Amino acid sequence: MAAPGPVTPGAPFEPSQPPVIEGFSPSIYNTQESFKEKFLRKTRENPMVPIGCLGTAAALTYGLYCFHRGQSHRSQLMMRTRIAAQGFTVAAILLGLAASAMKSRS
Repeated sequence: MAAPGPVTPGAPFEPSQPPVIEGFSPSIYNTQESFKEKFLRKTRENPMVPIGCLGTAAALTYGLYCFHRGQSHRSQLMMRTRIAAQGFTVAAILLGLAASAMKSRS
């Protein structure tokens, strides 16, 4: 049985960089996106999610304000509205995921 030949060291492993795999691209986007660019792209893809988040935050803020003022009936109404807005947001996220899955299949 022949002994294996000498092993030449390749490029040193760099832990801060992802491994290079021939023919595989971890991202479909060639350039790095800033936070603002990614936020705008995601908002354009599914505009209902930010609307639901803003509605949730508004209902929560107004409900806490009413609670502070002692308007318990209106505060309870706003907390129920917040739950509805959260449900709307979760549904928008799920529908957006389903739409993008269908889009990627075709």
